[in-house]
Amino acid sequence: MMLQVLLQLILKKFFLMKKTKIILLGCGSSLGVPRIDGYWGKVDKKNKKNQRMRCSLFIKYKDMNILIDTSPDMKNQLLNNKIKKIDFVVYTHEHADQTHGINELRPFFWINKKRIPIYADKKTSNYLLNSFKYLFVKQSRYYKPILKMNIIKNNLHLKKNKNSIQLEAIKVRHGDINSNGYLFNKIAYISDCSSISSKSLKRLMNLKLLIIDCLKFKSHKTHLNFKKCLSYIKILNPKKAILTNLHSDIDYLFLRKKLLKISKNIVPGYDRLRIVIK
Repeated sequence: MMLQVLLQLILKKFFLMKKTKIILLGCGSSLGVPRIDGYWGKVDKKNKKNQRMRCSLFIKYKDMNILIDTSPDMKNQLLNNKIKKIDFVVYTHEHADQTHGINELRPFFWINKKRIPIYADKKTSNYLLNSFKYLFVKQSRYYKPILKMNIIKNNLHLKKNKNSIQLEAIKVRHGDINSNGYLFNKIAYISDCSSISSKSLKRLMNLKLLIIDCLKFKSHKTHLNFKKCLSYIKILNPKKAILTNLHSDIDYLFLRKKLLKISKNIVPGYDRLRIVIK
């Protein structure tokens, strides 16, 4: 009997290792919900799903812990989700709401006992190296550099021990700059986007899960609005879609009811949402 239970536990652990687990650490726009001045906009502040930190995603694949973006809310995001180890950090773009929590990576340097690999495109890497130079280059005998910069060109092949995962950088437009979305294990994360080229759309077909920008109901110059977001979802036809980067104009329950009339496979994101993809 004991042997049978042990075997079941081993098999369960084996199958869990083959799954991709993700946590939506934050699904709010650049100032979060509520704003620092207590402004809640049009959302119901009694609903916890309307409390939104800045956008960030955690990926757990086998023994690898991958963080996409270091938001200003990073400390609370990782504490709330009991994440105690980060192996790799990948950036979408250089804006403050995606980068300014970077200093919080210092404890993971102490835990890992080596520099943490950082991956970003050329423009974002230049911004990080100039703005947070002390994290990458030794400037004092009292503080060691904790991060190692790697420039993204197309694909990332992240490897730890005998395990590996490939992330494909998907270039999208974010107002007047480019931003990277990421494609991995038939999951795509596109958090900051105003348009997607036909070339990039071709790479995003047949997804198990699409997490995509949906800032407002009204049009916006640097982000997808509700109508444009749904038009891309219709083209790509993923098995499931989750809307992120939600502004204080968008109430969770109102959006949920609106989406149910369209498709049960499209849902609003909320902080601490956990998804397991086989």
